[in-house]
Amino acid sequence: MFVFIVRRVLNAIVTIFVISIVSFIIIQLPPGDFLTSYAASLKAQGDTIAPQQLDALREAYGLGQPVHIQYLKWVGKMLRGDFGQSLEWQLPVNKLIWSRLMLTILVSASSILFVWAVAIPIGVFSATNQYSFGDYIATFLGFIGLAIPNFMLALVLMWVGFSVFGQDVGGLFSPEYQSAPWSWGKFTNLLGHLWIPMLVVGTSGTAGLIRTMRANMLDEINQPYVETARAKGLSENRLTWKYPVRVALNPFVSTAGYALPELIGGVVITAVVLNLPTIGPILLRALLSQDMFLAGAIVMLLSILTVIGTLLSDIVLALIDPRIRLD
Repeated sequence: MFVFIVRRVLNAIVTIFVISIVSFIIIQLPPGDFLTSYAASLKAQGDTIAPQQLDALREAYGLGQPVHIQYLKWVGKMLRGDFGQSLEWQLPVNKLIWSRLMLTILVSASSILFVWAVAIPIGVFSATNQYSFGDYIATFLGFIGLAIPNFMLALVLMWVGFSVFGQDVGGLFSPEYQSAPWSWGKFTNLLGHLWIPMLVVGTSGTAGLIRTMRANMLDEINQPYVETARAKGLSENRLTWKYPVRVALNPFVSTAGYALPELIGGVVITAVVLNLPTIGPILLRALLSQDMFLAGAIVMLLSILTVIGTLLSDIVLALIDPRIRLD
């Protein structure tokens, strides 16, 4: 087990290094840079900026240096905890992303718990009662959940919340708590707003994992080891949750590491619709404006969290299923 963990950690370090190179290259791929976009936006508004000023700004931000020099400086600063200065916001990147990242992780964690709490029991019931009325209902709801776009569900829930309950369900805080320091009142206000994004983000994931749990359970409930346990007189309920469910949970554990990037990349429109102060909208804005320091820092942080999440998933999988440790 120790060798397994060491090997996974070494793989994670190499993966993060490769991701840093790929992320920097991708951010540099669009023609021009932030100052080019800035000059174009000024021109669209009827203003102009002298070429000498552009050259001076490009030199000040180091945008005129070779790409490999920019990369080495960028990585060197990140290793010291300095993610640079946002070109568009004119603020340190650290100040812009940390609070949003914490809220993003909170929304992601609550969505994962919601998905697991709903998908596991429904998937087990659907598999152990195959072709029953309840199985057909679960299958129908699963397909509906996969078919409805998240942003449309967000709009429907916002309309219901406003028209039926008279509440503004957008955002994660009420207006009086938007800029207030953290307190017990602000925390409870956050919990009161969290259920909408949790439900919206978790719906499609729940629908997919219900189908996955059902399929895995159907593969396991007729295996010889299950029949042996049943022949020894183990009750059906205890047998189900002790043996086939444990094996069928592998996809839930293995996909936990991808939850955060899926939340960022897959529901940006939903975050914009719900006015969520998460990483998604600010990442989209940084990519559109070619704010390389902000976009690069967000992409790297999400990649590192993904690698760490995948590493933890591998370790948990090895603990719950010894077959994972075999070469």
